[in-house]
Amino acid sequence: MKHRSRYRVGALSPACLLLLACSSGSPSSGGSPSDEPVVGVAAAGPDDRRAERLALVDEHLVGSGIVDARVLAAMRAVPRHRFVPADLARLAYRDRALPIGLEQTISQPYVVAFMTQAAEVAPGDKVLEIGTGSGYQAAVLAEIVGELWSIEIVAPLAERARGTLAACGYDRVHVRTGDGYRGWPEEAPFDVILVTAAPDHVPAPLLEQLAEGGRLVLPVGDEYQEIVRIRRTPDGLERERLLPVRFVPMTGEAQERR
Repeated sequence: MKHRSRYRVGALSPACLLLLACSSGSPSSGGSPSDEPVVGVAAAGPDDRRAERLALVDEHLVGSGIVDARVLAAMRAVPRHRFVPADLARLAYRDRALPIGLEQTISQPYVVAFMTQAAEVAPGDKVLEIGTGSGYQAAVLAEIVGELWSIEIVAPLAERARGTLAACGYDRVHVRTGDGYRGWPEEAPFDVILVTAAPDHVPAPLLEQLAEGGRLVLPVGDEYQEIVRIRRTPDGLERERLLPVRFVPMTGEAQERR
């Protein structure tokens, strides 16, 4: 693999480098997410809180390195409050990760936008997501590509994400319950593979399922993690280091190989 070991973070402020995503605790308040499954998500309101979404994008994403028009439109469109526990819906449009139960979180909006932009997602791309979680990242991707494939290892989360995505109209997101380490070979190759939990190494099966010109974006590391982008080119694989982060570890086979 050819390595380009450099950071490319655009116009990010120093504060952006410290933001947490999918961490094992809330980045704003500390502590750990509930170990119990969350049994419901927030219901839609009369205006679906669009004004709050617009404010989130304008105040926290625009000017912080998120410049892709498709990504910004997707972030304005997806009702994040529908993907969080009902008792945390009031916090849905703050730029922070939130617990969703079972020691998992919904990622910070900035990091969702950053990873989507880094993956250079475009209409017509075939996309695989590893780590469905709440379904929020999948919804953002679906706003751009329409149809995608997503794998979640935690069965209750997978089931809840299916229901939330369907209720929000994202019925072309195919959610599979299982270990995402080996990807979805029968649907490969993929133009984009996006991973929302951190292995300590890049899973080889995901590289094998990357189409020529395809992009794999994932957090990698143990105590220290960074988002990397790997691109398949005619000359081989190119790797770029993008952003220091803190995600929950990738479990299943990835954990067994640590």
